[in-house]
Amino acid sequence: MKKTLMVVVAMLTSLTAAFANDYGKYYQNLPVKMEQPVLATIPDYSVNLTDFGAVGDGLTLNTEAFEKAIKDLDKKGGGHLIVPQGIWLTGLISLKDNIDLHLEKNAIILATPDRTQHFKTKDGVRDKKCSPLISASKRKNISITGEGIIDGNGAVWRPVKRSKVSDVEWKQYNEMGGTQTDGGKLWFPFNLKHFGNIADTPQAQESLRTHLIRLTDCDRVFVSGVTIQNSPKFHLIPTRCTNVVVDGVTIRCPWNAQNGDALDISCCKNVLIVNNTIDAGDDGICMKGGAGKKAAPDGPCENILIENNTVYHAHGGFVIGSEFSNGMKNIMVRKNRFSGTDTGLRFKSGIGRGGKTENIYVSDIVMTDIKGEAIIFECTYADKKYSVKEDNGKVTVPQNAECVPEWSDIHISNVVCRGCETAVSAHGLPGYSCLKGITIDNSTFFYNKKDKDIEAGADVKLTNCKFATFRTTTTN
Repeated sequence: MKKTLMVVVAMLTSLTAAFANDYGKYYQNLPVKMEQPVLATIPDYSVNLTDFGAVGDGLTLNTEAFEKAIKDLDKKGGGHLIVPQGIWLTGLISLKDNIDLHLEKNAIILATPDRTQHFKTKDGVRDKKCSPLISASKRKNISITGEGIIDGNGAVWRPVKRSKVSDVEWKQYNEMGGTQTDGGKLWFPFNLKHFGNIADTPQAQESLRTHLIRLTDCDRVFVSGVTIQNSPKFHLIPTRCTNVVVDGVTIRCPWNAQNGDALDISCCKNVLIVNNTIDAGDDGICMKGGAGKKAAPDGPCENILIENNTVYHAHGGFVIGSEFSNGMKNIMVRKNRFSGTDTGLRFKSGIGRGGKTENIYVSDIVMTDIKGEAIIFECTYADKKYSVKEDNGKVTVPQNAECVPEWSDIHISNVVCRGCETAVSAHGLPGYSCLKGITIDNSTFFYNKKDKDIEAGADVKLTNCKFATFRTTTTN
């Protein structure tokens, strides 16, 4: 066993060095100056999860084994926690400084369906809210690597809309037990046959639904190779982190998964997202930046490079919003593929959650079978608290509103889209300058219903763009 671990450590160390050299290629010839992320460095020490009593039979709860292994690594100054082949049922995993969670091929970390195990406790008192399966807060040198799977067991958490599933699927959900509401339009995993509730009502339990992997206020984060799937809510959320690399990761969940975002980058700096494959229930690759003035200390998303990713089902392939009150600055999105997403490039926000974009460059995007808009700018994204009000058909907007979205300095080029409902849509807010300095160049769109839905007065300039449908072809 010790010899095997030494070999694994040597391989991981050499891979880290190779990545450091290789990632520099992405930062050549950028339209804006961008800082390359500093990679996580992990000490040359390893332990195997089985050394701490873990059993990978899919039945044994291994929460304590993960805790003991991480504590051992922490005492040694960090290292690699090797998760071998098997199904490792577990509750919460909290990572510490200088630790790599490494999943070998055929290793599956499976969140226990016992939802009572997803609360942290302190001095015997249980937290009021559930925690993500894997988390780290205010840590440095955090990595999750390997060829294994991290499965959030989301079916015991997520509500399901009747309209989004077939008769067969609806029957399968109800065979789990559960509770129907809204006249049978919505199913909640409340009163399941085999697992107890964690709240008194379906709605109260829904408010406790949590994410799969959340890394908060961390520096030097590296996630590579693994499959992250079936989250109760969002899958991977670095929040207020610096120096983040997500490379070669597969993120997947059922297309009908409520709030099933794949990758949400929130108020982070120096981020590289490359070579990933995504099939999600909500947004694919999403940038967030806080909602309202209260989020101002969190800062903007800044220095983000997104390249060579494939997004299948998602509400948007690349998304900014809905909340980005702290702004978005220096973002490069290039050489990505979207196939079957609801929208392609989606810029969404509303009053109370908007901010300003600067130096946003999107190029060389290939899209097929987009259900709605290939490119959309929207400033009335649904938020009942702040949204535009309809009064007898008249649109009214709050005057002197705070945190109004300002889509500006956005440059999109070399897009090819075959199949969308509308090619380009852009709508602001009456009385506000929400759309300015937006350019779309050298692009081709094959649409089904409409080529352009751009409101009068919007500063959106199209140059050398071709729009075609079954009947006509036009050029701007």
